[in-house]
Amino acid sequence: MLANIPELGAWRWMYAVAVVPALIVAVARLWITESPHWLLARGRRADAEAQMARLLRRSPRYPAVVHLCEPKEKDPSKGNIAKLFTARYRRAAILASVPWFLQDLGTYGIGIFTPTILARAVGHKVEHDRNIADLVNNDALAARGSALIDAFLIVGIVAAVLLVNRFGSIRLQVLGFVGCAAGLAMAAGSSWATGGAQVAMIFAGFMIFNFMTNMGPNAQTYLLAGEVFPTKVRGTGAGFAAAFAKIGAVATAFLFPILLADIGREALLSILITTSILGAVVTWAFRIETTGVNLETIGVE
Repeated sequence: MLANIPELGAWRWMYAVAVVPALIVAVARLWITESPHWLLARGRRADAEAQMARLLRRSPRYPAVVHLCEPKEKDPSKGNIAKLFTARYRRAAILASVPWFLQDLGTYGIGIFTPTILARAVGHKVEHDRNIADLVNNDALAARGSALIDAFLIVGIVAAVLLVNRFGSIRLQVLGFVGCAAGLAMAAGSSWATGGAQVAMIFAGFMIFNFMTNMGPNAQTYLLAGEVFPTKVRGTGAGFAAAFAKIGAVATAFLFPILLADIGREALLSILITTSILGAVVTWAFRIETTGVNLETIGVE
């Protein structure tokens, strides 16, 4: 975008481009299959069976007829956030929200500001922008440096898809948090190296972080938030977890550049190492295994 529109206003077109796929997804959601679990929990058995039949549609048709058993618990009332803090759901609420919050601190901090960190560490950019051309050139240099690092996000999510049913979300999330801490530690330790070794450590550290975060917490927090609650509060629980996590994302977006300037790269990375380790500890301490478990039995007394 900068190569074709070398102007300060190019950021508007960058945001505009992202609107197109968002609109496509928004329209496509109008035809998504409704959750049979949710319908059944509210006593709408016929609707649930119809949606399940739609979900299982194949050729040749199998099963020919879908019959669902009545759930052990029915609750036609709307979800209530207060329920999440009762003794029955508190463990699930902590597992779904706190690690997600801690993960967003690192993922958004490193993700948004990777070009800035690389530009400052590698030192190829002009120290003080003298004109728009310098500003555009500096952004282009930083973007090239982050492109290879960001490719490991794709590798990480592929690994998550392949491994989650084998090892489980809890193990992958704990391993991912530990791996994130290791990658950030390598990047932070680059300050004791010089020349090519320093650059290699920074790149390697961020590559490890991106791979491990997408294999672990960045992918698994989505899954766990949608699985650790029983059906009647699943939407409320997952929504609360996502909202709580975005507090960390927004705080990082505002505070990261300030802290980077005030305390430096190494100190800031050390803070993110600590939050990653804390994420692993909280995940393991409040773990609820969902892999291979019938979701209708989770949280049901």
